[in-house]
Amino acid sequence: MTVAEIREQIEDYIDQIPPDHLGSVLDFVAFLADRNSEHATEEYEVELAKQEYRSGDFLTLEEYHSQRSK
Repeated sequence: MTVAEIREQIEDYIDQIPPDHLGSVLDFVAFLADRNSEHATEEYEVELAKQEYRSGDFLTLEEYHSQRSK
């Protein structure tokens, strides 16, 4: 199934939902979008941490605690 077909099917289902339930659909779709965004952010942060580790651009735990106590 293509993305266009999936979108069309979603629209068909949405057209069948009573107007007073559309807010719930919106909440669910927003939840999925936010969850996807959070996952992408986590992947980016992990990749950034890997790059920092490979480049040696990071603090050891001891250095971190030493800087926090100043």
